[in-house]
Amino acid sequence: MTKRSGGPTVIFSGGGTGGHLYPALAVAGALEALRPDVQAVFVGARRGIEARVLPRRGVDHHLLPVEGFRRGGVLAQLATNLAVLRGLARSLVLLGGLFRERRPELVVVTGGYAGGPAGIMAILTGVKLVLQEQNSVPGLTTRVLSRFCRQIHLAFPEARAHLPRRARSRARVSGNPVQTPSAVERKEAARHFDMDPGRPVILVVGGSQGSLALNDAVLRGIEAQSRANPSDPGFQLLWSTGPSHVQNIRASLAELGSPGWVRPVGYIHEMSSALGLADLAVSRAGAMATSEFQAWGLPSLLVPLPTAAADHQRANAHALVEAGAAEVVEEDTLDRGLLWERVTALARDPRAREAMARRARDRGRPHAAREIAEELAALLPPPPRGMASAPDTATPETTQMGPSQTEEAS
Repeated sequence: MTKRSGGPTVIFSGGGTGGHLYPALAVAGALEALRPDVQAVFVGARRGIEARVLPRRGVDHHLLPVEGFRRGGVLAQLATNLAVLRGLARSLVLLGGLFRERRPELVVVTGGYAGGPAGIMAILTGVKLVLQEQNSVPGLTTRVLSRFCRQIHLAFPEARAHLPRRARSRARVSGNPVQTPSAVERKEAARHFDMDPGRPVILVVGGSQGSLALNDAVLRGIEAQSRANPSDPGFQLLWSTGPSHVQNIRASLAELGSPGWVRPVGYIHEMSSALGLADLAVSRAGAMATSEFQAWGLPSLLVPLPTAAADHQRANAHALVEAGAAEVVEEDTLDRGLLWERVTALARDPRAREAMARRARDRGRPHAAREIAEELAALLPPPPRGMASAPDTATPETTQMGPSQTEEAS
């Protein structure tokens, strides 16, 4: 088969979780805005979130039988990992056909096990390779491929020290491609969520499916608050519980008299409004969520997911703590009420919140997708004569996921 007519093909590969998939979608959208002649092709895993998202988006994509290696005892995982190797081999064969057909000019890998095969094929065929790493500690895919790539775009400056020495000179801190902050009108956002624009708003998010541990800790805090001051704690709670938890949460709140200062919702579709309204975020510490908070200049209380791969959420959280942009509450302390203590203290301390917000803004890179796309465009053949780049616009629809839409184990 021959390459389709049109401009250069760029393969974007990464997934397994939303934390790897959505950055690829964001950068691809920004690149297509700069170079409308680019043909973006997405490569992911059949078992990843991309198997649901990419068909729904209607984008050109290919799904592979690749899976992540299982960690743990060698003998206990031997049979499983042998199957993983067979899936990798089949994936490379399929990619060989795709590369022959489409003849890509560039491969962009955004991490996760789903991105490995495309990166390997780029190396084997001499296609230019670029990496985008979301976390403060690079994942295995990034560390392995970084020795052979042209560029490495980091979200956290701390990640550079974890790369192989020979790869560090090719790394640059570009930030994570997140939803571009907009001029959200606070009164309009408050009206949308039926909240008072004159009182502080605490936004609680625990991933697209919610976090049971975080929900339980917040509910215990509300119970304690209701006993101490049932009418008015001095702040409001906008609480994204996760779709499967919202009914139980609402039933528990009804037993407490349905406190008027709590707004539980299963899922926040209008994340721009929520981020613009919030004065403090309480969240897991996934890379995309923390990047959103930095881009919006939002102080945060972070509860790292202890089972995240290589404990990367704890590393993400402590990088923001060291920068003065966040505080951390470990999950094993939630039953002691420490989270709610910090929520109430920060809700009532606007000076502390503003200091954290300034530090968050200092680290935020709200235009990361556009900046990365510009670097990618420089690696492509020049556009046809007379073709103008598309005007600079807001970040495309592909990025509109916000922290409550990212996958927990990003």
